Amino acid sequence: MKKKLPNQVVGNIGLYYICYELSKRGWNVLPTSRNTRGVDLIIYNQKGDKKFTIQIKTLSREAPIPLGKNLNHLIADYLMVCVLDNDKPRVFILSTEEMKNREEIIQQSDKGAEKGFWAVNNKNAWIEFSNQYFNKWEIIGDGY
Repeated sequence: MKKKLPNQVVGNIGLYYICYELSKRGWNVLPTSRNTRGVDLIIYNQKGDKKFTIQIKTLSREAPIPLGKNLNHLIADYLMVCVLDNDKPRVFILSTEEMKNREEIIQQSDKGAEKGFWAVNNKNAWIEFSNQYFNKWEIIGDGY
C-alpha cells in the first residue's frame, strides 16, 4: 500500500519531473519561488531567442484539476498537468489560452475549500483530455 504523500512533496515531484523532461529536450529551465502565485517555470532555448512560462498542476491521481479562484490567475504561456498515479508520471501539455477556452471541461464551484475553477472532473473527461494532451511535448518544441 502506498503512503499518501504531503501536497508539497507531490508538487515537487511534478515540478522536477517536468524540469527533467524539458531539460532532455534542450531547454534551459528555471524554477521560480515555490508556493507563490504565478508561473512555476521559465524556460528558454539554447540560442536565447525563445522563452516561455509554464504553470504546473500536479495530482497524485486522476482528479479534478484545480485552476484557482479566478481563471485570470492562469498567466503562463503553457499549462502542464502531471499525474503521479503510476510508476512513471504522466504529463499533459496545453497552452493556457486553450485551457481557458475549453469551457466544456471547466466548472466553477462556490463550496467552501473547493471554491474556484476546476477542469476535467470525471472519467470521460479524463479520457478525452488524455487523448488530446498526453505527452504533447511538440506543442512547446525543443530548445536546441
